[in-house]
Amino acid sequence: MSQILKTEAIVLSKINYGDTSIIVNLFTKEKGRLTAIVKGARSPKSKMGSIVDPLNYLSVIIYNKDTRDVQLISGADIIAHYPRIKEDYDKLQYAYAVLELTKSLIPDHETNERLFKGIVRILELYNSSNNHSGILFGRFFLFFLEVIGYEFQIDKCYSCGEIDLQQKDLAYNFDLGILCSNCKNEHIQSFFLDAELFHLFFCLKHNEKIENMKVETINKALGYLEKYLRYHVPDFKGLSSLQLFK
Repeated sequence: MSQILKTEAIVLSKINYGDTSIIVNLFTKEKGRLTAIVKGARSPKSKMGSIVDPLNYLSVIIYNKDTRDVQLISGADIIAHYPRIKEDYDKLQYAYAVLELTKSLIPDHETNERLFKGIVRILELYNSSNNHSGILFGRFFLFFLEVIGYEFQIDKCYSCGEIDLQQKDLAYNFDLGILCSNCKNEHIQSFFLDAELFHLFFCLKHNEKIENMKVETINKALGYLEKYLRYHVPDFKGLSSLQLFK
């Protein structure tokens, strides 16, 4: 069955194809992630080549046919292109990491409107906010883990249920969750959390204000989230956009 589909889309990546065309990977609001071709996009007379660029938020018209792997884009208009992200190398790295997570871990044609809105929101924040890029990405990373079914549990000790964890020597088990100081030696410890690292994770997850946080602590938290995801999804090889462990 074929259909003309008009939908919103985030461009995740693009590559040249043939002499004048491009192939793009999109995350769409109505059809999830899909691959499509823009014929003639690299010809001098075409405006489509610059419109269908990674990070751009578009309204696209797609000739969609379920029996083929690559769909055809017949039209596209820009909703937002986030110029402040593209002018800032730090923001650009983290924004590309958002796209990389989506392209690597979201199956083709799996609709997820909540995730789509979350991606649009994080790109808007990167474009408009002066908050630390790593903190914004940490909030998105935790949201992404929840959406794909691997929520990072941080609110109470897995073993005893203790919720007063702010000033205690803690550990984390990738299968179980957080472990208080009294219970951590009863289980395998994937990593340790000092008070500062726990405070950062807690604030990231609950969207609380974060001030005067060391860059080293932010990077450590993101590194542990990446390791957590790699543990649960062995085919995921890590975030090349950030190279957290390079």
